[in-house]
Amino acid sequence: MICAGCLPRYRLVPYFAVILMLSGVQLLTACTAPTRAKVVSLEQPAYKTVGRPSRYTVKRKDTLYTIAWNYGLDFRTLARWNAIAPPYTIYPGQTLVLAGPRLAPRNPQPSGTKVPAPPPQPKPIRSAQSAPASNHKSPGNADKASRAVPDLSESTRKLYWRWPTQGQLKQRYSGTDPSRKGIKIGGTQGQPVLAAESGKVVYAGSGLIGYGLLLIIRHNKNYLSAYGHNRKLLVNEGALVKKGMQVAEMGQQGGGSPVLHFEIRRNGTPVDPLKLLPRQP
Repeated sequence: MICAGCLPRYRLVPYFAVILMLSGVQLLTACTAPTRAKVVSLEQPAYKTVGRPSRYTVKRKDTLYTIAWNYGLDFRTLARWNAIAPPYTIYPGQTLVLAGPRLAPRNPQPSGTKVPAPPPQPKPIRSAQSAPASNHKSPGNADKASRAVPDLSESTRKLYWRWPTQGQLKQRYSGTDPSRKGIKIGGTQGQPVLAAESGKVVYAGSGLIGYGLLLIIRHNKNYLSAYGHNRKLLVNEGALVKKGMQVAEMGQQGGGSPVLHFEIRRNGTPVDPLKLLPRQP
């Protein structure tokens, strides 16, 4: 090794320049060396978090419409997931899937494994879809409605809404509050409740908690409307009703003041009725 002190002075500058340049190369190499990144698993969980169970067992008086309504689903989507064809008949004890294929558990059958056949469905018990009207309804009104109106529930026609009753707006819709999926209109006990648009009655009863005596009307392929807390229903399930026709009498919510709870849903999702209704008379 050459001693720096033994070199002529004019040769010292290039010598130290070479030393500095080599040191710089080492520093750059250290800075640009690849670093192993932390491995993070992006695998999705077996079930995506949703606000409903993955399965539901049908009870007496359930209908496909009320189950879909209760869990915020479009009834056609629920029917497709469970291979149920129109007129969407379901049976007590039947198990329905409430989540689509992407939410199903990841447990594929191994190759060559036989999938057990589903057990035979029980004979239908007179459910709400096929049962006659209860003593809350007037069969004469339902028969009159069906004769007067064509079935438009499968159409894609444009809808022209009207107010279902007269009275003071007691509560507005909220897209963030689950307890305010519709509006509440105050009135008097027994006040007429009218169909907000023409359509087919797909539910009439008190099977949905929080709605009292409830009526649901399907107006076309996309829209349903609901009328809750009635004192009396005047139409049966399956009845075809005309816009403006009286379908119920206003009742009370939990023993309080008379009020009508009114909802509109598009493809199973609640929407603000005030954006569809005309100016209040």
